[in-house]
Amino acid sequence: MLGLKDLKKDRDLVNVIDWSMTPEEAVRLYLEWGNNWSRGTFIKSKDDVIHYFVLNCWEEQPVLYLVRRNSEEAVELAKIEVPDSVGSSILRGKYSKGIYGIDDEITLWLKRELDAV
Repeated sequence: MLGLKDLKKDRDLVNVIDWSMTPEEAVRLYLEWGNNWSRGTFIKSKDDVIHYFVLNCWEEQPVLYLVRRNSEEAVELAKIEVPDSVGSSILRGKYSKGIYGIDDEITLWLKRELDAV
């Protein structure tokens, strides 16, 4: 699994990240793609993929995962620990235990770290 430094070096991967995708929307599009209104996005086959971040708050220290999803599977490609300076809202209890989309603070930090601004 990639870390932050390894991911930063993989420009092709960084360039395909969908920064606005949420875990809920990914499931709706890629796992329930035959049963939902598309909102203009059409998933036609397992060859349609998306790369997005999720925030995992199940452990004491929040962790980000870069996920590659298609209609058959989700694969965690990178694991990045959220530094306390960025995760202040998380640590203040903004999030309960669970999996979430990334907020603006985390997105901005990640884009800076990955030179994706």
